[in-house]
Amino acid sequence: MDNQLRSLVMLCTAVLLVSCNNGTKTEKSNSTSIPAEDLKPVVSHVMTKEEQTRLTPDAILDDFIAGNKRFQSGVTTVRDHSKQARKSAPGQFPKAVVLSCVDSRVPVEDVFDQGLGDIFVGRVAGNFVNEDLLGSIEFACKVSGAKLVLVMGHQHCGAIKGAIDDVKLGNITAMLSKIKPAVAMSQDFNGEKTSKNDKFVKHVSENNVLYAMDQIRKKSPILKEMEDKGQIKIVGVFYNLTDGTLEFLK
Repeated sequence: MDNQLRSLVMLCTAVLLVSCNNGTKTEKSNSTSIPAEDLKPVVSHVMTKEEQTRLTPDAILDDFIAGNKRFQSGVTTVRDHSKQARKSAPGQFPKAVVLSCVDSRVPVEDVFDQGLGDIFVGRVAGNFVNEDLLGSIEFACKVSGAKLVLVMGHQHCGAIKGAIDDVKLGNITAMLSKIKPAVAMSQDFNGEKTSKNDKFVKHVSENNVLYAMDQIRKKSPILKEMEDKGQIKIVGVFYNLTDGTLEFLK
């Protein structure tokens, strides 16, 4: 009987020792932490109507420029998109609308370091303007209060190259016809006018942005009036894929 009791005590002691050792190891493994200086606050705030009302077109543009600099340097804002999605569900009050190409290499919100609920984004290959996009921009500005309209072309745009090459393929043919005016505007270019010449492609892309801005003003009396009254600003920009920089167009 004594031997059995002694064996039981030894077994219990061994179990306790193993448990303690495992606890110590677990505690040590959990003790590893990120240095305080490397921690970033997680943003879950979403734009409110009051904040949107206080903003000016110039302030929003400055915010976009600062956000792009953060994007270039790799220090973009850390956001809790799940919380932002829930908070923005009752209503949205974006500060701007961006007309961009569908190109997967152009992450619009990231390029300007903007969060969920901050901007409307309209995307179509070649970032041109048609009736649907004009209506979308009018909704963004006149109905929902956005104060900046930003038309953004980009480096190495496939739609621009397709328009230069006069590609004929299904519905792409009709789509590219919307970009052809920019190709016609670019015939003053001094150099090889082909899709293989990156400088010419950029020249056409920039003219395509300027043409889209002109179409917005000509075909939308609503937006033209808002711009004339200083309620919105319409801006054109060219985005460089290689380094994330922006070139604003006059």
